[in-house]
Amino acid sequence: MLHGRRLVLAALLAGVCSSARADEGMWLFNNPPKKLLKDKYGFDATDQWLEHVRKSSVRFNSGGSGSFVSSSGLVMTNHHVGADTLQKISTKEKDYLKNGFHAKTPAEEVKATDLELNVLMDIEDVTERVNAAVKPGMSAAESQKARRAAINEIEKESTDKTKLRSDVVTLYQGGAYHLYRFKKYTDIRLVFAPEKDVAFFGGDPDNFEYPRYDLDICFFRVYENDKPAKIEHFLKWSPAGCKEGELTFVSGHPGRTDRLNTIRHLEYIRDKQMPAQLALLRRREVLLKTFSDRSLENARRANEEFFGIQNSRKARLGGLGGLQDPAFFGKKREEEKKLREAVAANPELQKQFGSAWDDVATAVGELERIAKPYNFYERGMAFNSDLFADARTLVRLNAELKLPNKDRLREYAAGGLESLHERLFAETPVYKDLETIKLADSLSMLVETFGAEDPMVEKILAGKSPTARAVELVSGTTLDKAAVRKQLAEPNADIAGSNDPMIQLARMIDPAAREVRATYEQKIDEPLKQAYAKIAQARFKVEGDSVYPDATFTLRLAFGTVKGYQESTGETVPAMTTVGGTFKHADNHGNVDPFKLPQRWHDAKASLNLDTPFNFVSTADIIGGNSGSPVVNREGELVGIIFDGNIQSLVLDFAFTDEQARAVSVHSAAIQECLRKVYNATGLADELGK
Repeated sequence: MLHGRRLVLAALLAGVCSSARADEGMWLFNNPPKKLLKDKYGFDATDQWLEHVRKSSVRFNSGGSGSFVSSSGLVMTNHHVGADTLQKISTKEKDYLKNGFHAKTPAEEVKATDLELNVLMDIEDVTERVNAAVKPGMSAAESQKARRAAINEIEKESTDKTKLRSDVVTLYQGGAYHLYRFKKYTDIRLVFAPEKDVAFFGGDPDNFEYPRYDLDICFFRVYENDKPAKIEHFLKWSPAGCKEGELTFVSGHPGRTDRLNTIRHLEYIRDKQMPAQLALLRRREVLLKTFSDRSLENARRANEEFFGIQNSRKARLGGLGGLQDPAFFGKKREEEKKLREAVAANPELQKQFGSAWDDVATAVGELERIAKPYNFYERGMAFNSDLFADARTLVRLNAELKLPNKDRLREYAAGGLESLHERLFAETPVYKDLETIKLADSLSMLVETFGAEDPMVEKILAGKSPTARAVELVSGTTLDKAAVRKQLAEPNADIAGSNDPMIQLARMIDPAAREVRATYEQKIDEPLKQAYAKIAQARFKVEGDSVYPDATFTLRLAFGTVKGYQESTGETVPAMTTVGGTFKHADNHGNVDPFKLPQRWHDAKASLNLDTPFNFVSTADIIGGNSGSPVVNREGELVGIIFDGNIQSLVLDFAFTDEQARAVSVHSAAIQECLRKVYNATGLADELGK
């Protein structure tokens, strides 16, 4: 429920943006585009419909979305969203990620290691309280600390009062703050996953392409008190699914967009940030490919991370391609020019908001100056190791718990400590050979970037080569043991006296990392929040209607029609593929990896209805983080599950277009067909929607 709408900016959250294209928008559930949907599609998005869809939707802390699809706690998401868990519970003898899994009874369901699922129960507007903490005349550093203190305290109060996970979410890049309260599930068990060969059929060549033929699904079950949870809000199943031209809705958690960014900010992303990210991804991709090629076991250990890097590399290339398109960038430039001219033409608006674009430019200039030390030391680019990440968490946890809650770094605030502990203490596998080669490569990159004689580099390497230092650190640490991590997380633990080399390294670089973090928060993040809040208010004053906020990995509602498109070559791409087309696609590629179907598919071919719709595309506005999102119809029935976008959709991080950009989903009819006839999972198929 929404509270306290007194700020002018809050008007941004009501109504519909007249400049938005018909199917554009990642809308807040507490401010959905009701008028647009009514005017355009004749659909009445009632409060009851919205609540049901919201409470049926699930967020995966591993980075993705899902939905409840039965009253007994059954959750559906993508195979590639579940891959993190599949990898962690696998062994050399049982490779769930590669070979799949099916629990025929609850007793066979396999418990996840560190998975947390969140369901959004309530939203409260706390903008007024957060902004009230920042007093006139405060410096940027004082403002940042005051804002952090207010957010930490709001989250703690809410957690203590409601016992729900409570996160303050920044919207409009600092223009608004909402408190999201989640019901949290931590006892999660694997029910079903297909083989990776069909879940990611076509591999990297088909990734972000269309037509597609993927059964990218995975089922988990949530438990409470060691029993399947009883769920009130879950999605009914549509056996027939959707048809071409039908209106559909997507309820999921888009990760991050930069559609409201200024041109100066986008130029930095285009010319500096994304090229650096791509160079890093390509480097790590080669590293993991080399490691994987050495043995089948190596390939299994690196599988999920390798896929994630390949996926990110291709996504970044597509996004960068959009920013490098003069026509696309020119349109963004023209939009900003019109807004700035409108502000300049009004003396009052110019006085209030005119400096905002220059303030963004100043902050971005500071970001350019500190980007390398910030990324390498604070964000850990120099230390590509899960063991180091745990060491840093333990070092900082020990220090931050000695401070009042209001003064702690955000990730150590009281409201999130329970989730932090659950992740930190989980019994997850650690492969020291993989950890060593990853850490050695990142240390080598550190030397290449700052030089071998840089004082900090010399301290980190301690007179050794990057490889030798990595071997020393990884072989000497005991942080791969959950019991050790738990002991060191105790408030009275002697972190300073620890002789663990990873702990010692984390302690050594922490002062420098904290210093550059403080610079980032006080000279970049806080000024950007203040500047973008002004720009958001200026847009409201000039345009007179609302705009939806950029994505923040929080629950959003998108909508669109099931619709094919035309390639630049003139070729028409149909809205749907079929199960039968999967076999043809395999044949056209010689039935070899990554176009090799599992044998059970060939065995079941004669019994399958080959005309069953398999994958389909729609104009819904989605990005990364929407993976696993349910696709529902007007009745709130599940008709599909998002698993990808096409190559033309990768520019949606920066601006919406529906000319060719499409969201790609698995059709509900195909899921039923495959569960029953390929996997003999009749019990699971019968449970869906009940």
